[in-house]
Amino acid sequence: MRRLLPTALLSSTLVLLGAALTILPAAAQKVVRGETPYAMREDAMRFADDVAARRNLDRAWVRATIGNARLLPNVPRLMLPAPRGTAKNWRVYRSRFIDAARIGAGVRFWRANADTLARAEAEFGVPAEIIVGIVGVETIYGRNMGNFRVIDALATLSFDFPQGHPRAAERQAFFRGELESFLSTESRTAENPMVPVGSYAGAMGMPQFMPSSIAKYAIDYDGDGRIDLVNNTADVIGSVANYFKAFGWTPGMPSIYAVGFDEARLKKDVLLAPDILPSFSADAFVAGGAVLEGDALKHKGLLALIELQNGADAPSYVAGTQNFYVITRYNWSSYYAMSVIDLGREVRAAMEP
Repeated sequence: MRRLLPTALLSSTLVLLGAALTILPAAAQKVVRGETPYAMREDAMRFADDVAARRNLDRAWVRATIGNARLLPNVPRLMLPAPRGTAKNWRVYRSRFIDAARIGAGVRFWRANADTLARAEAEFGVPAEIIVGIVGVETIYGRNMGNFRVIDALATLSFDFPQGHPRAAERQAFFRGELESFLSTESRTAENPMVPVGSYAGAMGMPQFMPSSIAKYAIDYDGDGRIDLVNNTADVIGSVANYFKAFGWTPGMPSIYAVGFDEARLKKDVLLAPDILPSFSADAFVAGGAVLEGDALKHKGLLALIELQNGADAPSYVAGTQNFYVITRYNWSSYYAMSVIDLGREVRAAMEP
């Protein structure tokens, strides 16, 4: 990947779309570029001039880099939310990420990187199985890191974000920030900014970090003087652990507990109101009609009632802790977080004699 300097650490947020690569139909992953380069777009060139001035970058280089990007016509529609009324189904979602092939790949990844995973767990407090779950859900341990040119993806979403999206202005601003971060980092390398590839949203490497997240959270975990999230599993492991630590991972705290209900006292609407944000002490959780057992009753932090819909069947529920919430900072979805947890557990179980 790119050679990053320590001074490249910038504030960022990780976007939510890396894992989507592994569940997109093959046709949607096909790269189709438009004919007209963004050099012909006045708004793109105006943005290039603004970035060059703000970041003190070479104006001609920024204009040429953005100018050589091409529209990806099939990408904007991938950003649109599912139609209203589309039923969520946890069992179907889970099956996309947890199968024998991915578990087997996870076992091989864990065994090949056992020492690094153990070191990261000791230094950052993030369990190996969570890191293994993330890399497996995101890219099947590097098997599917995306084949879209990052400059094309970010330019497309910066200048042609679908206006039919309910938060179009906010999301377009986000991707312009990611494009700016990408340009800032690339300007400090001697490599071609047209070369990096990733997801249709511009996420890169085994952990599918967005450019601003690379700048802030990616680390050189093997001390070779460079950060490589494409080929260097030590950097991947250290960077994912560093990301979770930055978002408040609590060492030793479970991510979820089993939960049942006392229907006579249940105030499910109250318990579900905060969504995935932990908001209830264990005592308050139980007072609302939740049934906890064992260590869950002694939990010192706050809990959230996590509902996972199963289409026309009854939903599944778990009690989520602050660490569950931290996993959703990687991808803001309870379904995603549960897939990470379950894949990590399945891989760990498969490694046991």
